[in-house]
Amino acid sequence: MDLGYQECYKETNELAAERYELAAERIAEIAEAAQTPEPFAEYFQKNAAYLQNLRALYEKGKGGSLVARSMEECEADNAALYGEILPEAYGRSYANPAYAAARLGETFGGALSLLAAHLRTACGEVFRGNLMQLTIAMELFVEIYNCFEGAVADALPQEKEVQQILYWHFHDYREIFDERSVRCLVNPAEDFEKEIVMQADLSDLRYLYRYGAYIGDNERQIAAYLNTLPEADIQAMADTYTEGYRIGFETTGKDLSKKTAAQVRYPIGFERMVRAAVRNFEKMGLEVTMLASGTVANKQYDYDHREDRAYYLDKAYVERGLETWKNAFEEEKVHADGMAGPAVIEVFGEEPFSPETKKEAFRYSEKQQQLCVYEMSQRGQITNQYIKGEERSFTIIAYPLPSIGARFEEIFAETVKINTLDYMLYRNMQQKMIDVLDQADCVHITGKGANKTDLYVNIWKLQNPEGETAFENCVADVNIPVGEVFTSPVLKGTNGKLHVGQVYLNGLNYKNLEIDFKDGMVEKYTCTNFEDEAENKNYIRDNVLMHHETLPMGEFAIGTNTTAYRMARDYDIADKLPILIAEKTGPHFAVGDTCYSHEEDNLSYNPDGKAIVARENTVSAQRRENPEKAYLNCHTDITIPYDELDKITVIRKDGTTEDIIVDGRFVLAGTEALNEPLDR
Repeated sequence: MDLGYQECYKETNELAAERYELAAERIAEIAEAAQTPEPFAEYFQKNAAYLQNLRALYEKGKGGSLVARSMEECEADNAALYGEILPEAYGRSYANPAYAAARLGETFGGALSLLAAHLRTACGEVFRGNLMQLTIAMELFVEIYNCFEGAVADALPQEKEVQQILYWHFHDYREIFDERSVRCLVNPAEDFEKEIVMQADLSDLRYLYRYGAYIGDNERQIAAYLNTLPEADIQAMADTYTEGYRIGFETTGKDLSKKTAAQVRYPIGFERMVRAAVRNFEKMGLEVTMLASGTVANKQYDYDHREDRAYYLDKAYVERGLETWKNAFEEEKVHADGMAGPAVIEVFGEEPFSPETKKEAFRYSEKQQQLCVYEMSQRGQITNQYIKGEERSFTIIAYPLPSIGARFEEIFAETVKINTLDYMLYRNMQQKMIDVLDQADCVHITGKGANKTDLYVNIWKLQNPEGETAFENCVADVNIPVGEVFTSPVLKGTNGKLHVGQVYLNGLNYKNLEIDFKDGMVEKYTCTNFEDEAENKNYIRDNVLMHHETLPMGEFAIGTNTTAYRMARDYDIADKLPILIAEKTGPHFAVGDTCYSHEEDNLSYNPDGKAIVARENTVSAQRRENPEKAYLNCHTDITIPYDELDKITVIRKDGTTEDIIVDGRFVLAGTEALNEPLDR
């Protein structure tokens, strides 16, 4: 058995110890009296005080007293770590690029705001006991302070000097960052989260503060709520989650027994369910790696800093990162080979977020966007070399947060029901749809009312209809809850407009999102989030197209979970549903990779025994000669809700047609039961 996380950091902590003490002494001096002109003195003193706070917490952790803190101490420490970036204080925070630029000037405001934000990434490392990452953050701060020390207002350092310090810091330490990331991904020895989940007294909510993450009302309330549920209910939730994972391997014909570990990704507050899940995984012969996440302290803060790398990113930096990423995987290749894939718990229920675009925030140039696309593609390929796509699977399930509203407990209970719907009932109805869809030359989808969707999707032509299908019958395994049939469209001949009045994608709100396709590729796009049309286009390009010039339609699906749709309407939470559930509540279209990315040549079968043959398109078909062009490393589902939907019509080669949906209702014989929730 591998040693635990404390042993993982023992050697690097010893190497960092002397540097840490020297940096700490210097930071104490800065905190007391920064020798720089105002307003820089205030900036450096504030951030030095923040680092001193991190140091104090590290020392508590080293001495074992972090665990013994009172609830009042836990809350005070958390407020000290995150209070400045919370919405109510963010307007006067140097981590806010607009405020930093206003106070420190445009020359240095962006860079120093970047630095303030970067220092905050050390929070979790402090609680983990990772002295090296705390030390190098402290050293970076001191090095930049030294540029300003002794300067006068009219003789500040050159911007290039500060930029170079930041560049070489991130360039030189990528090896340390990537080693830690890969180890946490694949090596069960990195068991910081597991120790909390499996050993903490979960009835004592002080355990939440052991992560070092932001702990808000959601984390406290969901943990308290789960503590009220009987053990049988908790076990049932865990069983749904882990059984979906196991069945995913079974239905795709992959051998789970060859694997040694699964990665559990979970929201802080769900530890009771996760503890039961870990025990289930262990019964399958799998150890776990774990990644815990809290709700975001301030989404605007994250949005402001999402492209901070623009300040220093270049080709050499990217190539260095690809080298360190590969080296990190090579170091962990045995554990990577044993990784079965992620088991993910998502949450939903926060208010939809429409960001403010700030001119002071860093933005990638066109060249940098291209570099990001290249980097993402290459990293994905490296990861796939070591965690083989044809051998791994996943599962994902979602639950609501208390922030969803006063009826949270009702919504939670309804979500549990949705996650455990009778999959056999859905499987049979979905098969009736597939039997008709497999006859299609193309499928025509139209919106109604204000919805302007008018889209023709070209469908894969079957050579052996008796043994092949173009559509997957998706029940509740890897993708919980039940409820969709999907395919990889033929790109040539897929044309028209996709429109949805409002949609929530990856944490961002889009109003009147329109995407036009020509031969299956995104041709034009817009929305109405901003008054400036260029800003609307940039918003979509950055966050839906992920900096690509265009993307293919990687998936066409018909969601069948009308029960989830009904829940969303009854509780007025349609805008808060995660993609995972929302995609089951109407037809949806994904831009990016197909659902069979990296698995095109590994046939899988529907419950009726037919092979699913629509597994690639003309983009992914380039995988053997040009994998960097074949894989886009993104996949975003965009759903048209039933109440915006007119028709889904199958058009056969001979011109005959058959409707699947008319006026937002299922009309195909044998699928009428799907309308029952719509009629309530």
